[in-house]
Amino acid sequence: MQQFKKGSLEMILLSLIGRKETYGYEIITELNNSASVLGYAKEGTIYPILYRLQEAELIQCRLAPAAANGGSKKYYSLTPKGKEVLQELIMFWASYTDCVNGFIASYQQTEVSE
Repeated sequence: MQQFKKGSLEMILLSLIGRKETYGYEIITELNNSASVLGYAKEGTIYPILYRLQEAELIQCRLAPAAANGGSKKYYSLTPKGKEVLQELIMFWASYTDCVNGFIASYQQTEVSE
């Protein structure tokens, strides 16, 4: 179950970043507010994935001054390659869920008829 969550998390992060330029804390907050099925999103889980996505050139980041502490924030956005990969993942996900839902429905019909 944990491995499945981690795999789908990349697609979720790309989707969040694709909506608007965003930064790490905002991503973690969004995940924790609206994706409770994933469990609590932690920095130790999210940032390594963001780094991997950046190394794969699916996202890019820019540094901007942070008003609160005088430091800087990393803002993430999708690259053209990231948009392409996200579209492919979305199409795969739709096919995948249709397939899984078909097996579940078949199982449930078997359970009802027994």
